[in-house]
Amino acid sequence: MLKIEKPVESRSPGQPERLNEPYFQFQDVFKSFEAQKVLEGVSFRVFPGQTVCVLGRSGVGKSVCLRLIMGFLKPDAGRIFVAGQDITNLSEGQWQQLHKKVTMVFQNGALFDSLTVAENVAFPLIEKGLDEQQVATRLEELLELVGMKSVRNFLPAGISTGMKRAVAIARAVALQPEAILYDEPTTMVDPLMARRLGHLMSRLKTEVKLTSVVVTHDMRLAEKLADHVVFLDRGHIIFYGLPAEMESSAEPVVRRFIELDRIDLTAVLRLLNARSERIQERKLA
Repeated sequence: MLKIEKPVESRSPGQPERLNEPYFQFQDVFKSFEAQKVLEGVSFRVFPGQTVCVLGRSGVGKSVCLRLIMGFLKPDAGRIFVAGQDITNLSEGQWQQLHKKVTMVFQNGALFDSLTVAENVAFPLIEKGLDEQQVATRLEELLELVGMKSVRNFLPAGISTGMKRAVAIARAVALQPEAILYDEPTTMVDPLMARRLGHLMSRLKTEVKLTSVVVTHDMRLAEKLADHVVFLDRGHIIFYGLPAEMESSAEPVVRRFIELDRIDLTAVLRLLNARSERIQERKLA
């Protein structure tokens, strides 16, 4: 029987002690790339165990928020807190400790091309120093969790985009983090695989109680997962609230976003991609 373990409940200095203290917090954050202003005074909070979906048009800074949390970028101004700790000016050693608590699933999966699916998932377990039996046991649990046991010996080049995302999720949760960041997890994935990924993310939320931030264009995914939605436009948050409340938003950009989602123009891209996904699935069946 599959066992999904919760993160070890040991509080580090500065980690929120109560559920009413935010796990992630942006305070008046600014970020520009030369003359392009991406974030202008952005503030929002994500509480322990919650999922916040960040929506908006392409190029408005959604993924920048994730990279700021992970320390890949630094804010020009403002403060960002993770687990009660101001991460604005951490040392390299402090970042290494933070990355044990918070992991990220990249849009491209960021898998090692020369390693098999199983080797990719096992990599962080081996790096941590687990013995061979511990690695083998945990690996089986993770591959079962994401439904990738049948492709364990495949290289990333031999599996579909959606499968790569599932493998990346398995690797991200291998060491039982406290929080996970997802960057466009269902982009360019066929509808069936998108539903599978959404179900997997929902399980991690409800059963493992992972705190998460999901950058997405997928309203269906947001409706399924989000406790709250942040909608970014031109550097500012123009909507923050429940997914259902978006329907009554007076913001034209938000209303247009919803209307376009109903038309589902992304279905054209999904249909174009679905054929290649189905071919890969048949090869692996």
